[in-house]
Amino acid sequence: MRKFYALFPKVDALRQELSWTHYRMLLRVNNDQARIYYLEECVSQKWSTRTLQRQLSTQYYERILSSNPASIPSIPVSKDELDIVRPSDLIKDPYLLEFIDVKSNVKIHESKLEQALINQLQEFLLELGKGFSFVGRQYKISTDTEHFYVDLVFYNYHLKCFVLIDLKTGKLNHQDIGQMDFYVRYFEDQVKLKGDNPTIGLILCAEKDNAIAKYSLLSDSKQIFASKYQTYLPTEEELQKEIARGRHQIEIENKLKNND
Repeated sequence: MRKFYALFPKVDALRQELSWTHYRMLLRVNNDQARIYYLEECVSQKWSTRTLQRQLSTQYYERILSSNPASIPSIPVSKDELDIVRPSDLIKDPYLLEFIDVKSNVKIHESKLEQALINQLQEFLLELGKGFSFVGRQYKISTDTEHFYVDLVFYNYHLKCFVLIDLKTGKLNHQDIGQMDFYVRYFEDQVKLKGDNPTIGLILCAEKDNAIAKYSLLSDSKQIFASKYQTYLPTEEELQKEIARGRHQIEIENKLKNND
């Protein structure tokens, strides 16, 4: 109770939408900025205590921050400041898909992974982040001579754009990136409506080669991204190492860009 009073000394700082159980969980978050972020997300996204517990245990805030350090304001003061404003703000690395209940050492076909995500669509939407709505699976796009199928298509009403997801159960390669570039360009020309923002492409892969990411259009693209996914919930130590690795990689890339 002393800690509760220290963190929320004024009744105006409390959000009536949250239960005492929400606050008990938030009290365990030592990082002030993270606590504010989780509190605001609980209110704006109507997170249950079960959802909050899941997001805390998977270090949701830290994963977003490690993927794009500028995506979360250092001192958020209003709900508007917490809204997504750039495509990179919604990307996490890694994505945790433990809810599909696939063992980490079991090889799964891409179609099976897709079906598992559809079966747990509500959980997948939660992991993707706020503002996502499901459009379709195996979305057909056609040229003069061929048909292609985008694994999953969403629309994000915060960014006002389509989000295309391609699932890869192996290591990311340059063909995957080229394929996604084609999908994004097609949606830009044939599908998106007047007033929509540029289409985003996200490749979810089991492994990501940093060299391929660096020396491909991923390094400069603001619309195409690649992230790892994990079908199991890592330990806190494993997750922290993964987050630290991602943050370190971003720091190196930023230094190289500044030197150029």
